[in-house]
Amino acid sequence: MFQIRIFLLIMTLNFNSVNSCSLSVPSSNKEINRLTQASIYYSSSNFEKSFLTARLVMHQAIKIKNDNLIVKCYQVIITNFEELSKFDKAIFFYNKGLSYGNIIDNGSIKYEINNNLGNICCFEKKEYKKDTSSFLKGIKLGKEGKEKFDLSSTHHEYSKYLFKNGNDKNAYKNLANYNKITIDLLNKKIDDKVEISGTNLEFDEYKREIKKIGIEKELQSQSIKKSKIIVLLFISVVSVLLLLIYTLIKNNNFKKKINTELSYANDKLILAKNKAEEASILKSQFVSTITHELRTPLYGVIGITNMLLDEHKELAESPHLKSLKFSARYLLSLVNDVLQINKIEENRVILENLTFNISDELNMIKNSLLFLAKNNHNTMILKIGSKIPENLIGDKLRLSQILINLIGNALKFTTNGEVLIEVNLLKITNKFHFIEFKIKDNGVGIAIEDQSKIFEKFVQVGRKADDYQGTGLGLTIVKSLLKLFGSAISIESTVGVGTEFNFTIAFESDTNKINEIIKNIQVDLSLNKLLKVLVVEDNKINQIVTEKILKKNNYTCTIVDDGFQALKVLEEEDFDIIFMDINMPLMNGFETSKRIRNLGIKTPIVALTAFDKEEIIEEAISAGINDIIVKPFDSNTLFKCIDNLGSKNLKKVLF
Repeated sequence: MFQIRIFLLIMTLNFNSVNSCSLSVPSSNKEINRLTQASIYYSSSNFEKSFLTARLVMHQAIKIKNDNLIVKCYQVIITNFEELSKFDKAIFFYNKGLSYGNIIDNGSIKYEINNNLGNICCFEKKEYKKDTSSFLKGIKLGKEGKEKFDLSSTHHEYSKYLFKNGNDKNAYKNLANYNKITIDLLNKKIDDKVEISGTNLEFDEYKREIKKIGIEKELQSQSIKKSKIIVLLFISVVSVLLLLIYTLIKNNNFKKKINTELSYANDKLILAKNKAEEASILKSQFVSTITHELRTPLYGVIGITNMLLDEHKELAESPHLKSLKFSARYLLSLVNDVLQINKIEENRVILENLTFNISDELNMIKNSLLFLAKNNHNTMILKIGSKIPENLIGDKLRLSQILINLIGNALKFTTNGEVLIEVNLLKITNKFHFIEFKIKDNGVGIAIEDQSKIFEKFVQVGRKADDYQGTGLGLTIVKSLLKLFGSAISIESTVGVGTEFNFTIAFESDTNKINEIIKNIQVDLSLNKLLKVLVVEDNKINQIVTEKILKKNNYTCTIVDDGFQALKVLEEEDFDIIFMDINMPLMNGFETSKRIRNLGIKTPIVALTAFDKEEIIEEAISAGINDIIVKPFDSNTLFKCIDNLGSKNLKKVLF
């Protein structure tokens, strides 16, 4: 019942809002909204707020003389009193509201008020005989109005009232009216529904037609879209194909152009390559010739030096003779490195592991450079750390070359000064001793901008016209050799103060390994028999040196000047081994060896030559030569070769 009242109240307010706006639209709308809020307060059982809000709205409605709004305010107030069971006040305000309802002549409102008033009197106050007029007025107003639902409700309420008062006849009559009106309303509702259903069916048919048309339109639209897409795709494909064809044509033309240019460039490269190869061949021939022409006299210098030491024991400790021998050996090493600079750059130079006394090597280097120190009135100071082992394993020749280059430079660019060579042990890792070398002078110094240039090939900085120029390769070789040692060089220099070069090399120091190396380089000269040796050599100095080495060890030695003499001697005598020079007049060593083999002679032939071994090894093999020794050579190398050949009954071919 409570929810029904709320619904009816809100619907009544909304239904009559148009009439309430007729006097003052802005104010009425505002007050109707406030009155609706009062109804909401009522629905949430906040009766106090609902009552106060309705009172305020009614005050404003009286002010603007909106009778319709006043009646609605009374309705809200009355419903609050009914819920609070204050029926007397509700009846009072119903009568007040009815007076305003008569003024506005709104049958629906008057009907509703009379109906509600009758319900209160009958069902709440139990005054069955008192309020018949309210129901009768409500029935009268309901018949005059259009809303038959309200009339049926009044008949129903009035019938209940009559049953309470014992007037069963009229009660049944009103109940019958209620049933009739209700049935009419239901029939009307059914007819309306049937009409609506028919309309809906027709509307659905229209909707289906519209939907069908829409589907057809959509299909047509999709078909058009597909056609457009196909056209666009076709245009795109054609465009891409045209672009590809254009690109292919352009690329083909570009390739033709590039191929023409490449062909021209290739021809130029081939020409340049041929010229470079020709130049390389000429260079190789030049290097080979220079190598041979330098090594041959060096063999004589070194050999005669050794002869002097052997024949004059009192000169064994002569620093001059030692310096001569060392300088000759160093010159040989320098010639080899300068002529084979390409090998160094291509990392084809292999370091040797030989045992050496670092103190002896350093003193020998110092002594060999004394003449240069005296020329410039310099003093050389050598400091060797006490913790450095006496014997080390490494490439002493490469180390000597590095030090001679650095010390030589220091002496050349220092006048009336001092050159310090300081060698110290930095650390020991496993069996490796890291030796630090410092070469310090107080000469002219090197400018900062030139310090990175001095290690380039053929670069010479800060030289005067009358200075010794040299090759300009010394520091380049130093840098390359240190790279082979896994090291690098550092420089600190100030112009007018001096220069210091610094580098560190790791040398192995193992007593057992040193003894093994020393043992390996010793040659057992005790053959089962004395050998008869034929030496084929055109150079008189080399003949003397080789003969002296062989006779020193009690070998029988026969010397001839050329290949023809060798063939003649071999027809008359037998020899145990033949030492053959390669570069000889009349007939070279290769041709001589071939003719010896053609005679059926199996005697081992060893080439003693100033050529590099790699240059002649293939031709030597084809000529039947058994081994090659490059001049100048150490006597131990010669005897080791003889020992190897003799231990195999002089029949071993070493290639």
